[in-house]
Amino acid sequence: MVARTYSATLSGVNAVEIEIESHDGGGNPKMLIVGLPDASVKESRERVTAAIQSSGFMMNDGVTTVNLAPADLKKEGPGFDLPIAISLVAHRARIPIPMLGETAMIGELALNGELRPVRGLLAVALEARARGRKRLLVPKRAAAEASVVAGIDIIGVANLREAVEFLKSDIEIAPEPCRATEFFAAASHYDIDFCDVKGQGDAKRAIEVAVAGGHNILMIGPPGTGKSMIAKRIATIMPAMSEDEAIDTTKIHSAAGLLSESNAFVGTRPFRSPHHTISDAGLLGGGSNPGPGEVSLAHNGVLFLDELPEFRRSTLEVLRQPLEDGKVTISRAAGTVTFPAQFMLVAAMNPCPCGFYGDLKRECRCGPPTILKYRQRISGPLLDRIDLHVEVPLVDYKALSSAEVGEASENIRQRVEAARGMQRERFHKHKGVHTNSAMTPRLIKQHCGLDSEAAGCLEHAMAEMNFSARAHDRILKVARTLADLGGHDQITANNVFEAISYRTLDRKMWA
Repeated sequence: MVARTYSATLSGVNAVEIEIESHDGGGNPKMLIVGLPDASVKESRERVTAAIQSSGFMMNDGVTTVNLAPADLKKEGPGFDLPIAISLVAHRARIPIPMLGETAMIGELALNGELRPVRGLLAVALEARARGRKRLLVPKRAAAEASVVAGIDIIGVANLREAVEFLKSDIEIAPEPCRATEFFAAASHYDIDFCDVKGQGDAKRAIEVAVAGGHNILMIGPPGTGKSMIAKRIATIMPAMSEDEAIDTTKIHSAAGLLSESNAFVGTRPFRSPHHTISDAGLLGGGSNPGPGEVSLAHNGVLFLDELPEFRRSTLEVLRQPLEDGKVTISRAAGTVTFPAQFMLVAAMNPCPCGFYGDLKRECRCGPPTILKYRQRISGPLLDRIDLHVEVPLVDYKALSSAEVGEASENIRQRVEAARGMQRERFHKHKGVHTNSAMTPRLIKQHCGLDSEAAGCLEHAMAEMNFSARAHDRILKVARTLADLGGHDQITANNVFEAISYRTLDRKMWA
């Protein structure tokens, strides 16, 4: 007799449906699992056998063969425990075949039959719905994670016996209500605000410009000036996430195993700040069975690289693909997976190793060769992909002790959303282009026209400061964003001047 159940395995951050077949044969008692299982799937033999016996069910007396189809796709993780166990007891427990065909299931079994959560439940729920399954059986403790998916019944079960009794219709278990709107409302607020930042008006203005146009930004200043504090608050002025963006982001964090019972939904834009000792695979993603890296965990949010020159040069160079394409493709012997990676890059660095180069009050102890070597750790191609470079100086005592409250994130976000609205209208016919930072050379020519005064200003800057062609395009993109923030269709000379001020810093420091 052959029994079939349905589950799924992760491929990147998406799930692929897997059909589990079990066949009872004669001979000495033994269980074989075929279909490219990894070590954790092979070990399910012992877990499943113990769980079935602990739950009061009988195993086959002969050889049992379990096939995971399609056979050419590698299967990983303990989530196949539940569907394998159900397929083994289906005939003896008399579970109706139509019920099995309408149901997908996933979960790790404890030796006593209890179900434990596994990663990637949100992606599995989306795949089960796409395949037309009516319901998904998941561990009860993790049912909330999958309950954001509408159009499929999410059934939380505590153990194997409860799952069997539900499939036999001996007991009723109410589906988890769809909580997408509820979770989104509860998780879409921030505990920090830009009004906490004292002083730094120029830096905050540059941050607003960067967020409004989707530009990458580099903050340069001595230690203790508030670079990290500002970076952590950038997400609070970004446009609020839509439910679809929140579900996409949550799916990535679910695949990485970062969700918990108390934190089952990502409703705010993620902020990721990896340490400078991170490996290439940790930043970009990878492993024998590739998983998402920090650039993908920052999808729809902010990737903050503090102490930028301290990162290994090879690690920084892997950022060039996601910065250009908004995705990461990783190839391994087992196959190729693609992870989304659309993020805003925010970087910070000291002007020199000791941090006090150019400081009028504290002496820099670094010699010119040391400073040059420090700055050359960042390659020109990577620096060219950062649109704005802004100085973050020390804040004086008067500003720090002032009782005046800075502008709230909500007010800044309103201006940002107004500018983003102009960009959506401008690029609605251009697939894949949503902000000024993503403009192609053709779109720059179409939407960044300059009058004679603005053109003369840019021409003079190009000649005097020796800007590259790429820097020329970056200046036009930032000037376009500045015009949008002002609500203007035409780029003015003042917009060009301000855009140039965000590029002169790198020429002064990196020449």
